[in-house]
Amino acid sequence: MISGTLYIVSAPSGAGKTSLVKRLCAEVDDLAVSVSHTTRAMRAGEVHGSDYYFVGVDEFKAMIATQAFLEHAQVFDNFYGTAQATVEHNLAQGQDVILEIDWQGAQQVRGRVAEAVSIFILPPSTAVLHQRLQYRGQDDEATISRRMRDAVTEISHYSEFDYLVVNDDFERALAQLKSIIVANRLSQRRQRQVLMPLLQNLLNH
Repeated sequence: MISGTLYIVSAPSGAGKTSLVKRLCAEVDDLAVSVSHTTRAMRAGEVHGSDYYFVGVDEFKAMIATQAFLEHAQVFDNFYGTAQATVEHNLAQGQDVILEIDWQGAQQVRGRVAEAVSIFILPPSTAVLHQRLQYRGQDDEATISRRMRDAVTEISHYSEFDYLVVNDDFERALAQLKSIIVANRLSQRRQRQVLMPLLQNLLNH
């Protein structure tokens, strides 16, 4: 069985990460986002088990105690975490898995999954990032100001990631993300598994 690749995708809030990853998974076969657990309230239109697993703080802390998470972090006033069993199952089935997590979670995952491929999505400017946060209409100005301050912290960790993608033009950024996936699927590690019958045939003549 060909094992999948674990991708970490991080970005400051408002950089367009979620929209890009959603399109990426819709257009690339055998690629899926790992559904995280969170203690935050469900937003309008969200579905339990599809967008997040919405759980209480006590349940989340019980999962931490049993080391059920590949990574977990407190972001603002809420907890977020990635269940290890689900990710490992999907990778074992040959599916590539994306973790949409912040830099703290990315550090934890890299410490446990050395072969993970990490991508950081940047906004084209501070002004555009602020504008996008306003257009979302989900937060008041005080929350937007806090997200802008946190964006600086998030972006300061860019050097820890394997790839940097600027989301200025959405379609171009999407194409760049696709190229990263395709290139990694053509790596010798992956191709050796896929092409072993061919390689053996070529080498035995």
